[in-house]
Amino acid sequence: MGPRKGQPHAHRRTTTHSPCRFGGPPWKVTTITPEFTPADRRAVLDRAARLRQLPEADRDAIRIAQDPNFPRWLEQVTATGGCAHPVHLSGSTTTLDGTTGEILHHYDTRTEPGERLLIRCRNRRATVCPACSRLHAGDTYHLVRAGLLGGKNVPATVRNRPRLFVTLTAPSFGPVHRVGEACRPRRGGGTCEHGRPVGCRANHGAGDSAVGQPLCPDCYGYAAHVLWHAQAGTLWDRFARGVRRQLASAAGLAQSRFADYARLSFARVAEYQKRAAVHIHAVVRLDGPTGPDDEPPAWGTTALLADAVGASARRALVRTPYSSAVGELALRWGAQIDARPLRADGDGPDDDAVAAYVAKYVTKGASETGAGTDHPLTTWDDIDTAPVSGHVRTLMRTCWRLGGLPEYEPLRLRAWTHTLGYRGHILTKSRAYSTTYVALRAERAHHMGHDNISDVVTERQWRYAGSGYTPGAALIAAGIASDLSRNREIAREEIRWTAVGH
Repeated sequence: MGPRKGQPHAHRRTTTHSPCRFGGPPWKVTTITPEFTPADRRAVLDRAARLRQLPEADRDAIRIAQDPNFPRWLEQVTATGGCAHPVHLSGSTTTLDGTTGEILHHYDTRTEPGERLLIRCRNRRATVCPACSRLHAGDTYHLVRAGLLGGKNVPATVRNRPRLFVTLTAPSFGPVHRVGEACRPRRGGGTCEHGRPVGCRANHGAGDSAVGQPLCPDCYGYAAHVLWHAQAGTLWDRFARGVRRQLASAAGLAQSRFADYARLSFARVAEYQKRAAVHIHAVVRLDGPTGPDDEPPAWGTTALLADAVGASARRALVRTPYSSAVGELALRWGAQIDARPLRADGDGPDDDAVAAYVAKYVTKGASETGAGTDHPLTTWDDIDTAPVSGHVRTLMRTCWRLGGLPEYEPLRLRAWTHTLGYRGHILTKSRAYSTTYVALRAERAHHMGHDNISDVVTERQWRYAGSGYTPGAALIAAGIASDLSRNREIAREEIRWTAVGH
């Protein structure tokens, strides 16, 4: 039977009998379902064919958007800032009044899409998660800036303390190609013992792949490079102790008494150079013995601090364990040492610029710096397939080989092959320098509104339920992250526009 006039298609009546739940006769149930015409079927098939022609991510995005729980899922993704690899949690949180036992707040993921809650992955690398890297950069900026200008429970008087922006470099492990005209001119030319030229007259641009690569890989000290990375943290510790000793000696104090008069506070960031060697940028500040709330002694001047930094950097030394394969190496800082005063009157590097520089660098991934990978390597074959230059691959292989020697076992070189042996955090600070990442995150997350309750008990039951997105979900999340980033740019532009009086 065809459709009646005015109706899109006919209907089919189906009668079924369902047993009564209360022991009576069966219920008679009539269901009316539409009966599609051939034209309707062709339309459905055409739509299905068009969907099959779309990329997998687009098909998946359409499926997600048609889900009844899509609006709530969208809220979760927006709350993470469009995190590229969110962590999925399942569980509940209950907040109770510790005195009366009254439930103040209860949250359970059973009401969420897929019974899961999405939270940020918090990866600092922009190559892994742009959304979380922006948040990490913001936290880093405020952390470093608070130690320079005050704020976040740090007094504003720190701006008038002796402060330096220090750069310590790695030593030379062999000549590498450099940016600029006449890379490495040698008047007499000549070759090394391996038959390669010891000079280079090429004009390398900043994007030239040869920049940072050794002139002769066989002459380059790969073992020294890797072991220097592995001991860079120890070398910094000895440098910092040396600064304290130099300051105590200049003030006529016994080294053991320095802590009674002053405290050295710092925040440092590690940066890979083109030659894949780390160098250190650090903000160094001299406080009184209790930290930022205490003024340093009168003898603690910027000039004295700069002299102590220079002397300690030249003397700091770490010796490696003896190895029949490498011998014993004496590891030092490079010859290029810079210590620029940070002055409250603006005569020197700008405090905000220094904080912004550090914050920008901590989000860089390995693919941006050209040194190592963003993930650990677990086998020798992983090194062969890593997307890195030949120079970096040789450094990785050196890590792996040296990591198999018992004398270097404490350095865990194989575990840090992906960072070329460098075992430190990208950003490290002393306890008294300023606030912490934990405090900044807690301040941002404190939105429950229970500040007026003195005794609160929170019961949490959470478990890991997965991570990441399906292809379509990743497409939608990337769009959300892009929109949020654009909104922030517009807001900043409006603030700047208002600040100049328009």
